[in-house]
Amino acid sequence: MMPSFCLAGTLMMALFLSSLRPESLDPCVEVDSNTSYQCMDRNLNKIPDNIPSSVKHLDLSFNPLKTLGSHSFFNFPELKLLDLSRCEIETIEDKAYQGLHQLTTLILTGNPIQNLSKGTFSGLANLQNLVAVEIKLASLDSLPIGHLVTLKKLNVAHNLIHSFKLPEYFSNLTNLEHLDLSNNYIQTIYYTDLQTLRENPQLNLSLELSLNPIDFIQPGAFQGIRLHELTLRSNFNSTNVMKTCIHNLDGLQVHRLILGEFKNERNVERFDRYVIEGLCKVTIEEFRFTYANEFSEDITDFDCLANVSAMSLANVYLKRLEDIPKYFKWQTLAVIRCELKQFPPLELPFLKRLIFITNKGATSFPEVNLPSLTFLDLSGNGMSFRGCCSYTDLGARSLKHLDLSFNGVISMSENFMGLEQLEYLDFQHSTLKKATEFSMFLPLEKLLYLDISYTNTKIDFNGIFFGLTSLNTLKMAGNSFKDNILSNVFTNTTNLTFLDISKCQLQQVSWGVFDTLHRLELLNMSHNNLLLLDLFHYKQLHSLKTLDCSFNHIETSKGIMQHFPKSLAFLNLTNNPFACICEHQNFLQWVKDQRLFLVKTEQMTCATPVEMKDSLVLDFRNATCYVQKTIISVSVISVLVVSTIAFLVYKFYFHLILIAGCKKYSRGESIYDAFVIYSSQDEDWVRNELVKNLEEGVPPFQLCLHYRDFIPGVAIAANIIQEGFHKSRKVIVVVSRHFIQSRWCIFEYEIAQTWQFLSSHSGIIFIVLEKVEKSLLKQQVELYRLLSRNTYLEWEDNALGRHIFWRRLKKALLDGRAWNPEGATEAENNQQETTTSI
Repeated sequence: MMPSFCLAGTLMMALFLSSLRPESLDPCVEVDSNTSYQCMDRNLNKIPDNIPSSVKHLDLSFNPLKTLGSHSFFNFPELKLLDLSRCEIETIEDKAYQGLHQLTTLILTGNPIQNLSKGTFSGLANLQNLVAVEIKLASLDSLPIGHLVTLKKLNVAHNLIHSFKLPEYFSNLTNLEHLDLSNNYIQTIYYTDLQTLRENPQLNLSLELSLNPIDFIQPGAFQGIRLHELTLRSNFNSTNVMKTCIHNLDGLQVHRLILGEFKNERNVERFDRYVIEGLCKVTIEEFRFTYANEFSEDITDFDCLANVSAMSLANVYLKRLEDIPKYFKWQTLAVIRCELKQFPPLELPFLKRLIFITNKGATSFPEVNLPSLTFLDLSGNGMSFRGCCSYTDLGARSLKHLDLSFNGVISMSENFMGLEQLEYLDFQHSTLKKATEFSMFLPLEKLLYLDISYTNTKIDFNGIFFGLTSLNTLKMAGNSFKDNILSNVFTNTTNLTFLDISKCQLQQVSWGVFDTLHRLELLNMSHNNLLLLDLFHYKQLHSLKTLDCSFNHIETSKGIMQHFPKSLAFLNLTNNPFACICEHQNFLQWVKDQRLFLVKTEQMTCATPVEMKDSLVLDFRNATCYVQKTIISVSVISVLVVSTIAFLVYKFYFHLILIAGCKKYSRGESIYDAFVIYSSQDEDWVRNELVKNLEEGVPPFQLCLHYRDFIPGVAIAANIIQEGFHKSRKVIVVVSRHFIQSRWCIFEYEIAQTWQFLSSHSGIIFIVLEKVEKSLLKQQVELYRLLSRNTYLEWEDNALGRHIFWRRLKKALLDGRAWNPEGATEAENNQQETTTSI
């Protein structure tokens, strides 16, 4: 029995071990080997010791670190990204980041930092991105980053900043490209706030001021300021404030200006031309207007926007967009989710890019005249096209990019005449009509990208892709082929590098389909109904790198695995019902050998047999097959041996009985001189001639005849062997046509042969009763050969023939018979007496 103190110690140890959290033993997850670790939300109060010095990405977010001491990360000299989000950090000591010379991104989001000393960010010689969101920062002046000359992005959104004044140290940040001050408390912008930017005109800064409650911008505050981008969204609480502030942007030079609101932050109740007419005093390259509830005027009334190169309207409620003056120099026009009732009839000689997407109100495409247009995106509008596609349908001859995806019914009646410059064409999720009736892409020799996925196209015409000699990418997922067989439609597309034929209900692949695609690098055949992975189909794909055959009905492969292209780097066979049986042992072993080459082998499971259902293919064991093969081989051999023995016993059963009888009767004397084998059809001759002359003649012979000497109640075969052969010195075989045709006679003859072999002397006397045709005699090959090689008696029904026959027969019967002179003399006297009395 265990002592009480030992029991108590054991229980205390168990309680101690159970109280340990798993993450305290191994707190971090290795995302990439030795380079990326995630330690998020592990209740850590210090940096783990087991992280290797080679780490480059380290996520310590949501841990109560509280304080970062000096040289906290000195052990990680190769660190490039450090995430310290919401770690409850209040104090960062000087030189906390000392030694992180490679760090480019530092994230401090959500930490209640109480004090930032001058040495807080020392040692960060290559920092490019600093995220200090929601750290209760009250002013940019209190952020000691003037020495971070490599800084490109500074995000101080969601803080307590009230002043927009940019500190003098910004003049040192000559690489700064993006400053995010959104969602702070900036209300006013003065001329002096931007003095640092005037003194450093080389800065190409993007400034994000959205969600600040701006109610005053000093006139000329942006005079002499050049920005790459300025974003003012949901900044103004009324239409009048917005109007005044936009007017006071005069003198600003900006590449891209973004105005408007956010979806869930609507402050301005209405927009009109007077709200933003102050933009006429701003030099703008690109203008974006977002989320405006109601715009009462036609936006094209603003002549101050005539020189804008790019115009973008997103989620702006417009009543109309028409009659845009020809002198407008817009090169790009984007109208996104604006719910226009109809597509605007455009005639803009400078327009190069037109993006008109997800405007559900426009159901048809009108006549347009856009001679310079090279990019046309009409996706997501639900439009229908009665005739498509040619220059007359789209009003542009220089198109290189055409996107008609996610629309309605598109009837293909033209073959892109006048659009020979097209390089990109997208029809996905639109319904194509008459697409396979002719070679509709024939003129598009320059086309590089084609997407006809999910267009309800049934491909029954092998010439559908004729003309696409330069095509690199072809996507045709979600369609179908005639008889669910992938036909040879890619003969002309010899430059393909990407082909997607997933979800096409394919069951078979025709021979030679991919033989001309020597440059193909990615082939997606997933989500079909393929039954086999036939390697010969991919033999000619010399450049293939990725093959996806997942989500099919593949049970095994066909062909030699070495026929796969040597260039193949990724093969996906997941979600197939593999048959994990010994018949497919080579394929299953190949899967295990190529686990690094195959994608997600740990997700490849067996479907059959039942006992292995849902188990991993990797768990299949070849040893099982070897055992099974041994068992099967032994079983088969055993069955064959037993069957052979049984057959031989069955076939030679009576021969065996004869052998046993020979041993039994070998020392005994024979009762009969001869056992007569004959056909029942010849019984008259046997009785009247054979029996009478031999049993009543001199000397007399005792014959064994079945009708007279066989024992009643005993099987015929047993009588033949025991009474006939075992008790007889000789065997007389009466050969006739009836004899040859009798199964019993042949059986008795075969037994007689065995008996002759066992008795070791010539014991069979053949009597040929009648002339037998050789063709009939040859049916019994052994009998024919025996008669050909041995002397036999031939019955002749005349005086001389009979005399010779009986003399020769008796001589043969006397051979081997014990001599009894007294018996012979007595027999002769009896015969003479009988003759005298007669």
